[in-house]
Amino acid sequence: MGRIKSALELALERSESIPSDKASVGLFQARQEGTRLANAFLAGEAGADIEAELKKRPKEQQGGLRQGIVEALIPQIGLPASEADIARVEAACSALGALVKDARLGAMLPQVGQLLSAYLDDLARFDEAIRKQYAPKLRAKEEELSRRMGREVRLDPFQDQEFLEVYSQSVSALKANYQEPLDQLREEALRAWAEQGGG
Repeated sequence: MGRIKSALELALERSESIPSDKASVGLFQARQEGTRLANAFLAGEAGADIEAELKKRPKEQQGGLRQGIVEALIPQIGLPASEADIARVEAACSALGALVKDARLGAMLPQVGQLLSAYLDDLARFDEAIRKQYAPKLRAKEEELSRRMGREVRLDPFQDQEFLEVYSQSVSALKANYQEPLDQLREEALRAWAEQGGG
């Protein structure tokens, strides 16, 4: 009876005949390094200067580095949860603008900060308006529960299913309005990057 081979042994036997491509491995490593560099830049690490770092690297690595940086920056363009996120998105846009030279993209990038600030302002107004609109219903529910339980009951609006549905629908509509221009910006960045031979 013959020896039974493990899946690893079979995979290793099959992969022995596949030649490794040093250029592909180098490109993969450069892209990984580009992603790491972009993340360090976005995290605000000291010395994380994308342009300076690119100038230090050999020409054969620069394409992969740029690709990794762009691939890490584009997903960062999204709706913020707080004011602090706006700075991160603006930094991603700034770095993207430096790497992807395109007139249309260049015209769109400076408007991102204003768009994100307007989104956060509108989100705060929506939150306040929805809470104010729903306050009478919530008070009525609190009074009913207080009567039933014999003690005062306070409800958080987010504990109420009806409020959650109204809130979720309203905020989803707001997000969709603001997400569309950001999606267009990401698509434009990808298009411009592909035209430069990066994609």
